[in-house]
Amino acid sequence: MAPPPSRAFIRFYAELNDHLAPEERFRTVEREFYVAGSVKDMIESFGVPHTEVELVLINGESSDFSSLVQDGDRVAVYPVFESLDVTPELRIRRQALRQPKFVLDVHLGRLAAYLRMLGFDAAYANSAADAELARISAEQKRILLTRDRNLLKHSAVTHGYWLRETDSRRQAAEVVRRFDLARMLQPFTRCMACNEPLRSVVKDEIRHRVPTNIAEKYDEFRECPGCRRVYWEGTHHQRMRRWIEELAANAKMNPTHREAT
Repeated sequence: MAPPPSRAFIRFYAELNDHLAPEERFRTVEREFYVAGSVKDMIESFGVPHTEVELVLINGESSDFSSLVQDGDRVAVYPVFESLDVTPELRIRRQALRQPKFVLDVHLGRLAAYLRMLGFDAAYANSAADAELARISAEQKRILLTRDRNLLKHSAVTHGYWLRETDSRRQAAEVVRRFDLARMLQPFTRCMACNEPLRSVVKDEIRHRVPTNIAEKYDEFRECPGCRRVYWEGTHHQRMRRWIEELAANAKMNPTHREAT
């Protein structure tokens, strides 16, 4: 006669519930197993990427991802706290990224442009494979942004985030809220095309590279040292500045971290 299965009881908190089936959200779930596995494997069996987990408690004690889940264990799993310090010895990851840099998957080109416009270092290539994205994230200490949960389960990735929104502007606002970036915005300081920081140039340097009416109308210009693209404060700039001001105000009024329920 086969022995009865072991049982563990696991609960996910706050936005980690976004990854769960509706019947598993905001409640303790029982999971049966015959062979003890790591708490990381158990967490990801629910569809929750390990990159979104900051703190794991097993029977009230801090645990790392390699700890084995035993019969009767009660597991509590909490999300990443980029905007809130947690006692260092309780962290799953070694440290939060206080000067965030991003790498985006191939489907997020418009979001990459918006993040660059906001002043953030956002690496993007429309042909990068999953393994390359994981390598860049790990080696360059970049937060991997994606709509693909499986990509975030790659063992090399330590900092990553699964975007809930599908519209690129809403995604930009989501990232600003999620990583508490409103105070770090530096709009129009980075090239939207190639991610290089812009430099100020005098009009005479670029006069021959912009339309005559633009050269006559504006006095301040910036240039990308990489692709040589020239920027000026036109009507599009004014519209986007209004959007950025609204984005920053909403981020401060509506923080991402919800009450743990």
